[in-house]
Amino acid sequence: MARPKQISASPAPGAGTVFALRAIGLVLAARWAFSMSQMGYLSSLRAMTSSPWACLNLVLIFLLIVLPGAKARAERPLHPLPQWLRQALRFLALLALGFAMFSVGAFIWSSGWRRFTQALAETNGWLVVGPALYAVIMWICRPRALWRTNIAARRFAIGRYAISLDPVTRTSVVWAESRKLGQYDARELSVKWPAPPPDVSPSATMLTPATEPAAPAMRSSGEARRGLFARRPKVELLWDSPAAAGHNRTTVFRAPLASEGDRNAARALDATLRQV
Repeated sequence: MARPKQISASPAPGAGTVFALRAIGLVLAARWAFSMSQMGYLSSLRAMTSSPWACLNLVLIFLLIVLPGAKARAERPLHPLPQWLRQALRFLALLALGFAMFSVGAFIWSSGWRRFTQALAETNGWLVVGPALYAVIMWICRPRALWRTNIAARRFAIGRYAISLDPVTRTSVVWAESRKLGQYDARELSVKWPAPPPDVSPSATMLTPATEPAAPAMRSSGEARRGLFARRPKVELLWDSPAAAGHNRTTVFRAPLASEGDRNAARALDATLRQV
């Protein structure tokens, strides 16, 4: 007997991002429809035609619900949206968040906190939920790498940059978010680490390559407090090709090491490039 075809119940990578953005768009559209029903549809439409902020919100809601070009793909698990759509949503959400925060702040300044709490209760918390939804849109559309680091699959993510290595052809492909920067010979790539501070020995820094054991540095409270306001160290991926005239010792990208995951990915990338 022929066996029935097994259908996987797990969603495609990136489907959750598409679902979350579309759900936020539907919530905003439902809130707009509710507000228009209270004010009257004709008067609301007349007011919207003369308000640029209303048109901006309508464009944002339309893009959130339609999501043109969005598609969950396994090869791009963290970028189901086109780059232009991601940047447009982030920019429109930033403008909407700024206007919402300005409106709420002006209302509190003119009417006081007591009137604000009353309005918050009358709107069922929408004065806080609305700006929070715009902030969530900005967080979802933040700059990210194309995938997460998977050392076994030779895929690395440092900041918003993604690197994939092919051990068979000895080639490497570098991506900036969902934009392909180029394809390089992996033997011509190298990782350049930031120079350690003068008061910290190289063996004690956390930014050493994988060939040297990493040992956390013991710093005083004053030095730790100064380190909070210091610039994040940046690692560079260099391309040194003798065959490419005019491209010798070129910086492919420079990314800050913002988290321990970025540091581990940079160490693993450095060790893998040394083995190619």
